[in-house]
Amino acid sequence: MERSTLADDRSSLREDFTKNEAYASGVSWAAVIAGAFVAAALWLILLALGVGIGLSSVSPWSNIGASASAVGVAAIIWMIVVQFIASSMGGYLAGRLRTKWATIHTDEVYFRDTAHGFLVWSVGLVITAAFLASAATSIVGGAAQSPTALTTVREAGTISSAPSDSGNLDPTEYFLSGLFRSDHPNPDRNDAAARAEAKLIFAHALRQKNLPTEDKIYVARLVAAKTGLSQTDAENRVSGVFAQLQQETDATRSAMARVFLWLFIALLIGAFCASFAATIGGRQRDRVQLVSDR
Repeated sequence: MERSTLADDRSSLREDFTKNEAYASGVSWAAVIAGAFVAAALWLILLALGVGIGLSSVSPWSNIGASASAVGVAAIIWMIVVQFIASSMGGYLAGRLRTKWATIHTDEVYFRDTAHGFLVWSVGLVITAAFLASAATSIVGGAAQSPTALTTVREAGTISSAPSDSGNLDPTEYFLSGLFRSDHPNPDRNDAAARAEAKLIFAHALRQKNLPTEDKIYVARLVAAKTGLSQTDAENRVSGVFAQLQQETDATRSAMARVFLWLFIALLIGAFCASFAATIGGRQRDRVQLVSDR
């Protein structure tokens, strides 16, 4: 009689537990957030380590240190390694720390563990992006408040290459500057003003992927007035510089495209690693046996 009553009590408790678990949330947010912060912290730590190693392996002097291609390949490999380590650790912790689903089918448990790993990767990525954006904003804001930095930025803006501003070029500025062009440039004109005008013309030409003949002739007149070259030699110099700018622009765009492509691949690898590691942690969590008091 006592055994029958005890069995009935256990059956009733199991039914209540199963019913409560069926209506409970399938996400252990505490485990997800913990794993996401661990993943974000590891991302930042390994990123700092990679930047330090990269800067120590390059040199501003030619033929010294690692080449640009070697640094690029190493950076790609390091991005993948960082995603593998950080995402796997965060996903594993989320799977190991989540609650135990005792009455859920094994397939559903596997899906939930996979989802927990993916959530860890997603939240960790958002945290890392927010931190890096905040750090970049602080650095830019601090540099803008420094008088020395302002002077440096002005000088750099004056002598910087045209491709950097070609995407933000105001078309009206280019056409308005054409109203005040002279057929006889003043050789005593300020170099900064001449460079700024040439920069504007080149930026417009790079955007249009063509340097108009009248623009080339005008820039050549500026160059001839400043350097003493003949008009023909100045035009050849302008054409050569514009061709170099086009090559540099194409190379920069190609490099940026490859960087973002490999970043996309690395992030996908991180998402897979986090999801897979969460299933490993979840299986180990389910193997844990409860120790009952005797």
